[in-house]
Amino acid sequence: MNCILFEDRLVSKLYPIVLARPAYGITCGGFRLAELLAEKFDACRGVVRYHIAAFQAQYYPPLHETPLTEGEPTLLLSASVVPRVQILEKLTRWVQSKQPGIVLHDGRVIAALLPPGQRIPNTSSTYDEFLAFVDTLTSRSDLSLRDETFELFEYAHDVVRFNEEIIHENLEYRLRSGDYHEVQDGLYAAGEISLAENVSVDASSGPIVVEEGVSIGPFCFLRGPAYLGRNVKVIEHSAIKDAVSLGHTTKIGGEVEATVIEPFSNKQHHGFLGHSYLGSWINLGAGTSNSDLKNTYGTVNMDYPFGRVATKMQFVGSIFGDYSKTAINTGIFTGKTIGVCSMLYGFVTTNVPSFVNYARLFGQVTELPPEVMISTQQRMFQRRNVTQTPCDIQLIHDMYLLTQEERQLTGEPLVF
Repeated sequence: MNCILFEDRLVSKLYPIVLARPAYGITCGGFRLAELLAEKFDACRGVVRYHIAAFQAQYYPPLHETPLTEGEPTLLLSASVVPRVQILEKLTRWVQSKQPGIVLHDGRVIAALLPPGQRIPNTSSTYDEFLAFVDTLTSRSDLSLRDETFELFEYAHDVVRFNEEIIHENLEYRLRSGDYHEVQDGLYAAGEISLAENVSVDASSGPIVVEEGVSIGPFCFLRGPAYLGRNVKVIEHSAIKDAVSLGHTTKIGGEVEATVIEPFSNKQHHGFLGHSYLGSWINLGAGTSNSDLKNTYGTVNMDYPFGRVATKMQFVGSIFGDYSKTAINTGIFTGKTIGVCSMLYGFVTTNVPSFVNYARLFGQVTELPPEVMISTQQRMFQRRNVTQTPCDIQLIHDMYLLTQEERQLTGEPLVF
């Protein structure tokens, strides 16, 4: 079976979490969409925005290099679809039926099954050429409109919402399809892990699933459902609870609730992090805490570069883009977005643009040049035995240019 995961023009509304990753690479409920589809489809290809193409080639080579299988139907699927096991099963049944069709959402192509032999733009085609091809699918008479829905990430806060909603069923799927053993009641591990004494586990609301190499220190509290990826390190006296998805090689301390953290990020000191999303290569300083509930107990409105969005959610914390950092004792107000490559100090009472030193409490918001972040990236990578490549450096430059206008729309002039 063939599958093409494509980012459409509306993927930009997932700011800031897609500045440094393809939409199919967003973790939610312990899975990424690309990871989930790879289990069912023989050939998967990715079509992404221009500045993500080299990133895809380096970090998702099968999606960049694998040719489609001739004589098979091809599923075109939006990269913004939620990585939910139920959706995977629905897609699998559709493809196996070999019934051509299309699924739309407000005129947006979400999925289309093309019969064998259809001419599809190849890997040498540009991103714009592929999207132009997708646009033509809505007028094709041979693709019947299917009365189905596939849940989407339309905005960044949707990742937090769906993570809570789908993590239980996704983890049950992992346990059914993977090689896990029960370490103690409700705690399942793949391979060898390090589990200290006096760890308290509560699996009454869902399992805790951990991958090989995970280390959990003494006097920790784990309440499921929760997923801990490879080589996660949980510091002593930590609380991990109520729908937490941790990417591989993260370090976690303090209290973390209903949060997604992508690989290589650190929150290893005391402080609260709740109902939030952290990209990769983030470090939260000791004492950093965020609010995920308004004092009025009302629902949270999110301000994005394209406008205000009513989340209809009572609990929304922080949305962090990749490479950002907080100083000690940073306090982040409810429902704030943090752009990529920024440094935060003191109280964060507004959204934070990308590439800034944010010290609004002290009257300063100053721009960070990309060269500073490239040097920081190199030092971070060395600490984790990761080699910095030209692709990683170019991504920093690209993100700086993509967010240039954002730094002029903060409501206040930057102070230099």
